Amino acid sequence: MGYTVLIPARLASTRLHHKPLADIAGAPMVVRVAQRVRSGVPASTRIVVAADHPSILQACQDHSIEAILTRVDHASGSDRLAEACDLLALPEDDIVVNVQGDEPLIDPALVQAVADVLLAHPSASMGTAAHSIDSVADFTNPNVVKVVLDAAGLAMYFSRAPIAWWRDGFAQGIHDLHQPAPLRHIGIYAYRVGFLRLFPQLPQAPVEVTEALEQLRPMWHGHRIAVHVSQHAPGPGVDTPQDLERVRAVFLANSGPTVS
Repeated sequence: MGYTVLIPARLASTRLHHKPLADIAGAPMVVRVAQRVRSGVPASTRIVVAADHPSILQACQDHSIEAILTRVDHASGSDRLAEACDLLALPEDDIVVNVQGDEPLIDPALVQAVADVLLAHPSASMGTAAHSIDSVADFTNPNVVKVVLDAAGLAMYFSRAPIAWWRDGFAQGIHDLHQPAPLRHIGIYAYRVGFLRLFPQLPQAPVEVTEALEQLRPMWHGHRIAVHVSQHAPGPGVDTPQDLERVRAVFLANSGPTVS
């Protein structure tokens, strides 16, 4: 079964002006994201940018990237994805993978793996990814989201706190990590289209508000999230001008994908 990759792109950004259009080795960032995904997924995979501004739409069209124009007033990224599913008339049982428009170094194999893990778990409404944490600094950092899995590879809980907690080893403070290694959540998601249309209508969960983690909402309402455990950490995203310069340097060092 195939799937569709949706790349939401908002023109407004508080830390980086017009982020989706930021130039990376001769092409806008959102185009680089689409090109990166295209380089490693099956040729049959449909890749669509869900833009909120005509300038993003035009930039994609200039580089032969499929794009659609969505509303500017969406409260969340999942709302934008749900509208994109409607605009594309995707069937309820289709799968979409949400790739953020500020990750031009994303591993295309991770995109495929997240789609595959959802396909492999019929009881799950969503799929996502994680990788092993190898430093105490990451384990204790509240900006690094942790996840604990059950025996079937389904998420039991996500938290900004250090989980799972090593009762005896952490009694005097966190100086070393326990085994098996804790897992860091990677923010890439696959959805069943029917669930994605439902998701924005679900009331916020109290625990979601406490942790400031939207993925806890479907779990609180009884939906399951399948998790692919990757052997590698994801490439860096772009949130700040400093991030942009680092990614530009990577593209220049590797000559970047060919601009179409």
